[in-house]
Amino acid sequence: MPPADSPFVEKRNAAREVVDILDEIATLLNTNLDRHTLSLCVSMVENGVNPEALATVIKELRREAEEGKREFDQAQR
Repeated sequence: MPPADSPFVEKRNAAREVVDILDEIATLLNTNLDRHTLSLCVSMVENGVNPEALATVIKELRREAEEGKREFDQAQR
């Protein structure tokens, strides 16, 4: 395990703090994104993914999931 004051530990702690803040914001905005999903989104944006395009994809996936759930529920009746 690296020493507590190593650059790796500092970087990890800084990343955790960023995710903590983003998680609080996401909760306040009622995004329904968990910490893991937020971390993935941050990673994708850091690697060049357009944030607006990412948001559009997330909304579209949610819409499709909701449609699929409705169709499944109707088929069960």
